[in-house]
Amino acid sequence: MAPSLFDPSAIDTVIFDFDGTLARLNIDFEQMRREVASLIERRGVDSRSLQNRFVLEMIDEVHDQLAVNSKDGAASFRKKAYRIIEDIEVEAARKGALFDGTKELLTGLRKASLQAGIITRNCEKAVRTVFPDIHDYCPVVVCRNDVRRVKPHPEQINLALSRLGGAPGRSIMIGDHPIDIETGKNAGTRTAGVLTGHFREEDFLQAGADMVLREAPEILRRLKPERF
Repeated sequence: MAPSLFDPSAIDTVIFDFDGTLARLNIDFEQMRREVASLIERRGVDSRSLQNRFVLEMIDEVHDQLAVNSKDGAASFRKKAYRIIEDIEVEAARKGALFDGTKELLTGLRKASLQAGIITRNCEKAVRTVFPDIHDYCPVVVCRNDVRRVKPHPEQINLALSRLGGAPGRSIMIGDHPIDIETGKNAGTRTAGVLTGHFREEDFLQAGADMVLREAPEILRRLKPERF
């Protein structure tokens, strides 16, 4: 499947994923899944039926099941589950780092009069651990703490665009996972995959990405070739 054609000069807002796109965190998702599944089993729920869910969606589904009998029990479960994943995320962030060129990318977008925002399923504490001065480079950062529904639901990207004053039709969503392409499509933006994660160009094209980049800073040359 070939990428769709669009006019890059029509884009004035760029929304980035964080992990795998702007930073390398190497989160141990298998450990996260095991620990959350263990907590689920201790609450009397068979976790095997949830194996095809992302961890956050596993937690939401079990919370809703438990809430039928006990809202307090469900809330306690969610709190403990989120503590598990946050501990793993923050530990990964302590060992992680921004990709080379991330700060220069965000600075370059500003100089080119392009707006930038970041959305992530990660927690704010982990993002700030690896990028303490993030708001000096990017005015809008939407973590999972900021919304009720995380990507691929469009709530995060809609919130980011609202804060930036951006319009979906003039925006592009960039990420290292097909879920980022799905998120952009759900919000009505253009989309781009980056090859700095674990997915291939073919995966992004199959997901319907408008373009595929070797790394996030390449978007500067795509959107403003006369300046970079």
